[in-house]
Amino acid sequence: MTNSNLHKTIRSILVKKGLKKASNQQFIDRLIGKAELSYYLFSKLYSSRDDSDESFTKFIELIIVSHEQREPRLKERDKKKNKENGWFLNHKLVGMSLYVDRFAKNIKGLSQKIDYLENLGVNFLHLMPLFESPKEASDGGYSVSNYRKVDKRFGALNDLKKFQHALQDKDMYLMLDLVLNHTSDQHEWAQKAKKGSTKYQDYYYVYSDRAIPNQMETHMPEVFPESSPGSFTYNNEMEKWVMTVFHNYQWDLNFANPKVFLEMLQIVFLYANLGVDVLRIDAPAFIWKKMGTSCQNLPEAHMILQLIKAALEIAAPGMAILGEAIVAPREIMGYFGSGYMVNKECDIAYNASQMALQWDALATSDTRNMLCNQDIIQQKPEGCTWINYTRCHDDIGLTFEDRCIEQAGYNPGMHRDFLKNYYSGKVDFSPSVGELFAVNPLNNDARISGSLASLCGLEKAIQLQDNKAIETAIDKIILMQASSILLGGIPMLFYGDEVGYTNDYSYKNDPDKSYDNRWMHRPIIDWKKNSKAFKKGTIENEVFSGIQSLLNIRKEHYLFSDFNNVEWLNSYNRSVVGFIRKYEGKQMFCLFNYSPEPQNLTYYIFDSVRKSTTKLYDLWSKSYVKLGKDHEHLLFKPYQFYVLKSS
Repeated sequence: MTNSNLHKTIRSILVKKGLKKASNQQFIDRLIGKAELSYYLFSKLYSSRDDSDESFTKFIELIIVSHEQREPRLKERDKKKNKENGWFLNHKLVGMSLYVDRFAKNIKGLSQKIDYLENLGVNFLHLMPLFESPKEASDGGYSVSNYRKVDKRFGALNDLKKFQHALQDKDMYLMLDLVLNHTSDQHEWAQKAKKGSTKYQDYYYVYSDRAIPNQMETHMPEVFPESSPGSFTYNNEMEKWVMTVFHNYQWDLNFANPKVFLEMLQIVFLYANLGVDVLRIDAPAFIWKKMGTSCQNLPEAHMILQLIKAALEIAAPGMAILGEAIVAPREIMGYFGSGYMVNKECDIAYNASQMALQWDALATSDTRNMLCNQDIIQQKPEGCTWINYTRCHDDIGLTFEDRCIEQAGYNPGMHRDFLKNYYSGKVDFSPSVGELFAVNPLNNDARISGSLASLCGLEKAIQLQDNKAIETAIDKIILMQASSILLGGIPMLFYGDEVGYTNDYSYKNDPDKSYDNRWMHRPIIDWKKNSKAFKKGTIENEVFSGIQSLLNIRKEHYLFSDFNNVEWLNSYNRSVVGFIRKYEGKQMFCLFNYSPEPQNLTYYIFDSVRKSTTKLYDLWSKSYVKLGKDHEHLLFKPYQFYVLKSS
């Protein structure tokens, strides 16, 4: 299709749909402006198919219909967001991720907790998967059987709409998940495939024998080698093999079929028109499969995301995309777009490497690995941002560069083994209480489960009734949160961490969860415990008020917005790491001691401001630090940090 034919086709669709030019001019301009890019991407993916142009026409029609269905209040919100210089870069944005049922029983109950969240400083909520999934095979909601129906455990779609309205009235934001890679085997499409429908079998990767699966598995790493070995499952009803990269009840969608892409794009627009501000696309690294590859991070997977982004920029331009790509540091950068496509793919990604590096530093009291990895992390393009976090619903994967471990003088394999042993409590001197997750007996690879508080030593300290150890654990918790909150990006708290929840072992009594030890750090909230957040002298109050103060510091200072304005410092002390935040002539020094021992830094680290000032104000302790000479030192207590503002 030539450019002239492309524009002619689009204009004919607009006429057919009855869109008047005057009242829809901005939308039409966006549609025409993105047409060539959209057609290029669509053709790269589907031009080999006879139905490519027909499918592209349906793609354009879907965008137009979705724009027409978008409520006026959401279109006004789009305009407001687009007046800002990247609304999701703003320093006042603070998130929390939570399971609705475990936090507040249901959506209606969650509506009653908005004041609690506001009090803490949270204005951006990530609700873990809400849509219908089989209770006995839900994978925490990531095995969706109906993308259009809220699971009855949480309420109804109308409850979600009312909740979104309540958030919007308070200028708060909402993020929901879209499980793009796979459906539940109980989804309508999978059910029809089981009954023999060739149309719906083509929605998945289905094979009559093991020939192709065997070839593919030689290159595909196992995601859950303990609970779900292999990447294919035999289905007795079809008498065929189906690709199941994650669990055997999660069937991988075949995005090489444009019908699948269009079906899922309808879901994208459904969530956009519910008023979702950020769409968290789960496991985008896996959404395109190709023989002879690992079936991860393929160019076509990026094209799918770019096509979704282009469609949203036309019909719902205020909605951002988060790509949940928990992959190697260098691979993550690709999800912001590469070359011409920079800023045309995902707006937000998880800073998983930085999260893991914090845990590395806490266990070793050595920040050199963290510092070395920044040359990769800081390649993030301006205009995109990170989610920064200490814990989330998932495990901790040790995704950082081997070369950096070696540069610090360690053997990568032995170093990772130490970290796994330290956080699973297998090292005598470790205060941590965690467990290994997804252990691969073939290569000894594993990840780490456990709550922030338990991994920081609070669980063991409480058991021992050791007050000093309790205070040390709280210091660690606040240190870890400070590092995430003050770094460039959106800080994302995980529910329960704001009051120091330790591991919840009740999951072991639930047969639907007992096989997955990640549930130990997904607590059921006891609101009597949370009420202690407002009672001085309690552990809950110390943790809650500490995080609250950090969030207030962030919100009060514009330079904590993400304009790629972070400059890491070489402290010449392996236990202390820090960075400067700079903006419009102002500077903020954020320095963190990851050691259980007192440390010091020479005042030379402040050389950039010593000519203009003799003291800095510590926003955390609310006291001044007088700058000394090069041979004098700034002192740190164990696990102490500074947030030093130049006047």
